[in-house]
Amino acid sequence: MLQTLYYIPLEIAGVPVFGVGWLLAVWTVVSVVLLATIGVKHGVGAELASYVPLVGLVAVAIVWLLPAVCEPEGLPIRGYGSMLLVAVVSGTGLLVWRGRRVGLEADLMVSLVFWMFVPGILGARLFYIIEYWHDYQKATFGQTLAAAVNITKGGLVVYGSLIGGLVGYALFVRKHRLPLLAIGDLLAPCLLLGLALGRMGCLLNGCCFGGACELPWAVTFPLGSPVYDQEVMHRERPSLGQLLGMTLGVDGAAEPVLEAVEPDGPLGKSGLRRGDRLTRIAGHAPRDAAEADLLLQHALVHQEPFSIETADGRTFEVTDLPVPPRSLPVHPTQPYSAINALLICLFLLAYEPFRRRDGELFALMLTIYPVTRFLLEIIRTDESAIFGTGLSISQNVSLLVMLGVAALWFHILRRPRGITLPAAVES
Repeated sequence: MLQTLYYIPLEIAGVPVFGVGWLLAVWTVVSVVLLATIGVKHGVGAELASYVPLVGLVAVAIVWLLPAVCEPEGLPIRGYGSMLLVAVVSGTGLLVWRGRRVGLEADLMVSLVFWMFVPGILGARLFYIIEYWHDYQKATFGQTLAAAVNITKGGLVVYGSLIGGLVGYALFVRKHRLPLLAIGDLLAPCLLLGLALGRMGCLLNGCCFGGACELPWAVTFPLGSPVYDQEVMHRERPSLGQLLGMTLGVDGAAEPVLEAVEPDGPLGKSGLRRGDRLTRIAGHAPRDAAEADLLLQHALVHQEPFSIETADGRTFEVTDLPVPPRSLPVHPTQPYSAINALLICLFLLAYEPFRRRDGELFALMLTIYPVTRFLLEIIRTDESAIFGTGLSISQNVSLLVMLGVAALWFHILRRPRGITLPAAVES
C-alpha cells in the first residue's frame, strides 16, 4: 500500500501552481495548440466546437477544484490516481494500435477515449458517492463538493464507469457515424487492460479489499488503511476479539460475559477471567454483547484507558491497549481482480480471429466479466449487502448486466455473418 507518492508544491517562484497560476497557463497553451491542430485538420465547425466544453471543463477543475483538494504540503499525487493515469494511457495505446490495423486514424481513437473518459469518471464517482453518501456529507456545500471530487484517494466504481463511458461512446459513435458494434469490439480488450492496471491502484490505495485469509499469499495493510479501520470498527470481522484477546458472549440474563480470555491479552493482564459478567464498561452499562463490543471498539480506536466492572462487584482498569501496526491477513482481491481482467483481455484478443459478427467481443466481455465479478464479490468485504438481497451493489448490477447481455446476444446472433471493419469506415 502506498497511498501518496509525493506532493506537488503549492507555489513555484512565488506563483501559485493551481488556481490562476502555472498549471492554468500550461493548460491554456496546450488547449490553444490542440484546438488549432483540430481546426487546421478538420476546419472550424462541429468537430472543433465539440472539444471546447471539454477543454473548458479541465480549466474549471484547475481553477476551482484542484485548490480545494490540496493539502498543506501541496497537491498529493496518489498511487491510485497515478495507476488510473497509467491505465488510461495503456488502454488508449492499445486502442490506437488496434484502430490502425483496421484503417482508423490515431486521433479518432484518442478522441473516442476523451469522450468516454470524462463521463466514465463522472459515472464511477457518482456511483460511489451514492453508495457511500453518509461518508461525503460535510458541514458546508464547499466541503462536500471537495470531498466528492477528490478521486485521487480512490472511490470509483467500475460499473459506474462502464455506464458513464458507454454514454460517451454512444454519443461519439453517433456523431461520427461509426458502426456501433464494430467499434465496441475494438474497445473491449482495451477497457479490460485499463481495468487490470487500475486495480493495482486499488492495491496501492488499500481499497476493494477481501476478507480474512490464511493462505500463503494473504496480505496485510498498515494502520490507517481502509482495511485496518474496518477490522476495528465492524463486528463482522473477528479482529476486535483478537486485538483484545477475548471472546464475548451473553449469559441467561442477557448480560455480556467473557467466554474466553487470553492471559497475555489486555483484558487478561488486567485480571479479568473467563466467565466474568460485565456490568459496566468505561462508565456505561451495556445491555448486551453487541453494545459491550461497541464500547470496547471506542476505547480501542481512541486509545483511552477504561475500567470494567463485573457482576460480583470487582473493578478492573484496562490500560495496556494494543495498536497493531498492520491489519490481519486478508485476501488480495485487488491483484485477483487485475489478473481476472487481464485474462479476459487476452482471451478476447485470442478469440478475435474467430468472430463472425460485429459485437461478439463486446458481448463476450459483458458476459464473462459480470460472472467473475459476482464471484470475486463473495470474498470482498468492503461492500455491504443492499436492498435486502444479501448481495452487494456490484453483485446486483452484475445480475442486471447478465440479463441485458442476453438480449444483446439475441440481437447479434440474428444478424447475418460479416465483419464491418475496415472496409465500411472512413476516418
